[in-house]
Amino acid sequence: MPVEGRITSRALVNWPPNRPTLVAHAARLGIALLLAVLTYVLFPASPAIDFPIYEVGSVASDNVIAPFAFKVMKTPAELAQEQAQVVAGVEPVFQFLPAALDSSRAALDGFNAAVTQAAATNPQLATASVQRAAESWGIPLTAGQAAYLAMPRKRGPLFLSLHRVFDRWLSEGVASAGTLDSVRGEIVIRSGGEDHRVSSDSVLTFNMLVSRARLVHPDPGSATGDSLYMRLLATFFHPTIVPDRATTELRREDVRRSIPAAKYSVQAGEKIIGANEVVGREQNEKLRALHDAADQYRGSQRGARRIVGSIVFNFLLIALLGVPFLVFRADVYYRLRSLMTVAVLTAVVLAVGAIIAYVRPVIPELVPVALAAVVLSALFGRRISMISAMVLTTLVAGQSVFRGTNALFINLVGGAVAALTVGEIRRRNQFYQWIVTIGGAYLATAVAIGLTLDLSSRAILASAGFGVLNALGCVLLAVLLLPMAEAFTGIETDLTLLEWSDLNRPLMQRLSLEAPGTYAHTIAIANLAEAACRAIGANALLARVGAYYHDIGKIAKPQYFVENQSKGRNPHDALRPDASAHIIRNHVHEGLELAAEYKLPRALRAFITEHHGTGTISYFLDKAKQNESSPLDAREYAYPGPLPQSAETAVVMLADGIEAATRVLHEPTPDRIRDVIDHIVKQRVEQGQLVDAPLTLRQIETIKDEFTRVLVGMYHNRIEYPAASGGVTSEFAST
Repeated sequence: MPVEGRITSRALVNWPPNRPTLVAHAARLGIALLLAVLTYVLFPASPAIDFPIYEVGSVASDNVIAPFAFKVMKTPAELAQEQAQVVAGVEPVFQFLPAALDSSRAALDGFNAAVTQAAATNPQLATASVQRAAESWGIPLTAGQAAYLAMPRKRGPLFLSLHRVFDRWLSEGVASAGTLDSVRGEIVIRSGGEDHRVSSDSVLTFNMLVSRARLVHPDPGSATGDSLYMRLLATFFHPTIVPDRATTELRREDVRRSIPAAKYSVQAGEKIIGANEVVGREQNEKLRALHDAADQYRGSQRGARRIVGSIVFNFLLIALLGVPFLVFRADVYYRLRSLMTVAVLTAVVLAVGAIIAYVRPVIPELVPVALAAVVLSALFGRRISMISAMVLTTLVAGQSVFRGTNALFINLVGGAVAALTVGEIRRRNQFYQWIVTIGGAYLATAVAIGLTLDLSSRAILASAGFGVLNALGCVLLAVLLLPMAEAFTGIETDLTLLEWSDLNRPLMQRLSLEAPGTYAHTIAIANLAEAACRAIGANALLARVGAYYHDIGKIAKPQYFVENQSKGRNPHDALRPDASAHIIRNHVHEGLELAAEYKLPRALRAFITEHHGTGTISYFLDKAKQNESSPLDAREYAYPGPLPQSAETAVVMLADGIEAATRVLHEPTPDRIRDVIDHIVKQRVEQGQLVDAPLTLRQIETIKDEFTRVLVGMYHNRIEYPAASGGVTSEFAST
């Protein structure tokens, strides 16, 4: 049986090649300290508190006694609502203006005198004279109306009736039209320094005055007389009851100031909640107010110590973010850009959490821990993301504003599910699966908390809705941020690999057209590498895409590689062995040049340089030994390396040699294929080509099994169809 063990690895034993000094560690701790200070700035209240905050509907485990007097302040919305309700009960104030009646009388008398004088001056032209007199008062009249006023028997009763209307009703008080439309109930009418409360419905308005004026109409049967009567009534009417807005607003402002800003006043020594008592809304509000008051009290008493303690509290939690990177992903820890990405994501989560902290009630479902979990999972893997999500959740939930809420439980579940959901990315519609899965996690937490605390269905739906909204926003934002994070860290995610797996990309098109044999060889290796990596738990997608591009350097001189040569034509026959070896080994360098030209991702360039390792170009080395008597420089007949540094590049190295070797088999039976695989793998191990690859002996055996399975399938026997029916047999010959 294969023995579990890891091949001696210089890359692992000496990782990193140049281990950073304490100064480098200090720089990383400095980043953690800056984040701790930022956390304190965003959440200035002390995160460590002595007074628990119980949710509404929960059962208190201990007595909570107020250590000092404090007040529970109303929220701005509550205070504004209460003030609006009280202000609505303040009666509007109106002024009674007797002078308005005098103005109406004087104007009416003046107009009457002008019209009477104009009619008497020239009886033959009385109509025109009356029109001119009316226009001088700003009252244009038609010829019929002027003729009506020119007749004394019509004019006298008309003005007499208008006087009666003004004297009878304006003296009682009449408001202009629309003044009382929005007024209900009683109003205050101020007259001569005295206030009188009357019903708003009892106050006459201009429309009501018009109705009553018709009762004393002198000539209701005449259309001209009626229009003239109503026109003059409207023209010379001045309201005797007008709004006193300044006085009304002063009274309302006095009422607003009389509303206390405090909802409850708690005395020192007063019991807020007793042990084993169910927490109501009032007790919950008092507990939150006590928590805030305690922070303010401590701040006034021991400001410097409180600040230092808060920053240390935050620093210890943030420092834990670096531990999983140092333990599980040292390569990431020693890459400052990667840690800066983690720091930025942490700052984003904290900033959004601080914004949410100002919302009342606090909505912990909207803290975007899932955003950090999705991005970290895509960049660094699920394990790192899971631990980071837990630490971030503890950091946010540990802040005073979230203490007593369900922020820890909600975001711990949501962040953990987000970290586990983002695995291998193979299709774009996986984003929808992430949203549904993460949203489902938040829904489950809402139901669990709602049923535990006996919340209403509406509250449970609201919590679930916020959680689903958070899942949607986090996934969409993560998809937008991932390309920038990849470019900044130099780490390619599966999304980038999927883009480069397209065989229609220009570089792959060139390979298929200019080096078709190499292209076919590449596809075969990709199948082998993907199957083997999937079996050992390595990145199968990276292995497949890396295999696509590992031999692109052969595009420069495709005819010098056997898979692209026609039978019987080998250009190496005309070259010296050292020249041939130079061409063969140079396809690595030319591959890197093409990779730079086409901006191939860094992870894929590793397959170009590592798939041959430092192996020897043995065919031309042996040929040179036969032709040369002097000592040879073996370095001219070896690939430049480096050795494979990852499981994926090591698998591609093995697949490359095995696929080429099995092609020379005349009868590729399963046993012969397995013998070739064993031989090539043993050869690579003995040559030391796998010493830097993180592969165990058990994984190597699994790789060999997968190679055998795939190659046997590729070289399975075919049925020979009779030549008489148009088939092809092993003895086929074209005619």
